[in-house]
Amino acid sequence: MGFQFVHLESFSRKGDAHGRGTAFIFAEASRKPEASIHVANPAPPVVVYGLDVAEVEALHDAAADAARTTPKDGKPRKLRKDHKTLHTVVASHPYTMDEIRDDPAKRNEADLWEKRTIDWLRSQYGDDLKSVVRHEDESHYHIHAYIVPTDDPEMRALRHHPGVTAKRAAMAAGPIEAEDSKVLSKRGDGAYKGAMRAWQESYHEVVGIPCGLARLGPRRRNLPRGEWQREKAQAKALQAALERAAVVKMKIETHIVTKKAEVEKLVSTAETEAAALRAEADAAMAEAAQRLAAAKAATEAAKAAHDAAIKEQTKARGMMSFVREETARVAAHAARLQKLPSILRTVFDGWRHSKVADRIRAALESDMSALRERASSALEQAAKADAARQKAVERASSLNAALAETEAQRDALRREVARLRPPEPTPGASLGPGMKPAPGRR
Repeated sequence: MGFQFVHLESFSRKGDAHGRGTAFIFAEASRKPEASIHVANPAPPVVVYGLDVAEVEALHDAAADAARTTPKDGKPRKLRKDHKTLHTVVASHPYTMDEIRDDPAKRNEADLWEKRTIDWLRSQYGDDLKSVVRHEDESHYHIHAYIVPTDDPEMRALRHHPGVTAKRAAMAAGPIEAEDSKVLSKRGDGAYKGAMRAWQESYHEVVGIPCGLARLGPRRRNLPRGEWQREKAQAKALQAALERAAVVKMKIETHIVTKKAEVEKLVSTAETEAAALRAEADAAMAEAAQRLAAAKAATEAAKAAHDAAIKEQTKARGMMSFVREETARVAAHAARLQKLPSILRTVFDGWRHSKVADRIRAALESDMSALRERASSALEQAAKADAARQKAVERASSLNAALAETEAQRDALRREVARLRPPEPTPGASLGPGMKPAPGRR
């Protein structure tokens, strides 16, 4: 394995001291005969990135014609013919075309180098990198990159030249302390070399080291052959180490991706289960709330029923007291009525005037009517007490005894009233001399 080779250069439409302008560069890239005399058997280039050469040339020429520069007077002007509008990079691999054609392993190494080089060019120049072509008709495997600054109104290709940019910045900053122009220019040259060295180091880190290329060749450092062979072996060993590290890195990344997918799946499953559990919990809470509301309503209804039962019980007790009082009054009237037959006999025997008899009969009828009304009222109250007892039985079993007692008293009262009711007088019985039967008693 050899060392890396990468070179950059900017061109104008006018051409340099060797007559190389942008038209010649594009002609050489496309292998036109007038620009390909250095190639024994010219072959068309292979486009490995972006546009083909003709498209890049058309894009460049149109942009250069439209570009304008603004000098100090502020009036836009067309670009000068010697204005650098095209930037190029050439990168070459140590393998010859014959080696690559004969050895598939070396072809694979060259392909990897090419891919890494294109990636590095894209990182350096972005959208200004318009095309990368490979020439396979020369001794060594190499590629050409064409950078056209179309986004810059002045098409300043030299802004992609790190050495020129660094030197211009140093010169624009002016002398330090008592520097003269010679010292300042020397410092600018140092900035140029430093920037170019950094550019080469960047390529070496991204492309050279992973591809097993040395940073510099043996002639540049006057290395003996043995040391150069050892350095190439070290570069090769470093490449192998980097390749192993890349394999390990890929395995690690694959493992991470796999585990990440597993974790994401577990998280998704957990989230789904958690959502289901939350939904179930919400449903359970809603059901519990409904049941709680129903229980609360049932409790309120039971409480209301209990209060109503208490009221009915109190009402029944009041009615029972009333019935007892009425029973006592009826008993008192019954006691009076028990004396009534003897009184009637005395009256019937003693009184001989029908007017007196009529008055007695009227008074007796009035008492009997009042007694019948009271008995009827007592029966009605007893009936109400019985209805209240039935309701109280449905609400509280504790009222059964009291209602049973009320029924017993009611029945006793009925029997007592029936027993105490006076018999109808028999016509002609116990009537004294001269007494007439009462009207309506025939």
